[in-house]
Amino acid sequence: MRCPFCGADDSKVIDSRLSAEGDAIRRRRSCSECNERFTTYETAELTLPRLIKRDQSRALFNEDKLRAGFERALEKRPVSIDAVDSAVKGIIHRLRATGEREVESRLVGDWVMDALRQLDEVAYVRFASVYRSFQDVNAFREEIERMENTAESVTKDN
Repeated sequence: MRCPFCGADDSKVIDSRLSAEGDAIRRRRSCSECNERFTTYETAELTLPRLIKRDQSRALFNEDKLRAGFERALEKRPVSIDAVDSAVKGIIHRLRATGEREVESRLVGDWVMDALRQLDEVAYVRFASVYRSFQDVNAFREEIERMENTAESVTKDN
């Protein structure tokens, strides 16, 4: 590993340990030339499937866009960053678990809707209004009624 301080090509590993819930290896290194210490992280590079959009164009999955969608829907709502991170990781995990090379973006949108429904109902309706292109107040009303009916049926089942 090249030293970020002096650019020397040789460094040695002083310490290694798992980090980030076991998804990465943290390595503490020392430069053989200038003796400066620095930390590196090693993670598996897994490719995510391409997304097939509504117009049938293909796009690379972009975690930043996914996170931005969550943050926009959850703006000024009482939901922690940890909950958002967990939801994003869950969707990425589901994407990898499909084993497909291409996935319809609609499927990812549905997963986001499910996650938002569990995190915050207001954020869910915000996202749904854009995702489903609500045209008027009646569309909002119908979605809220659908949510209430789902909540009632879950309550009755328990």
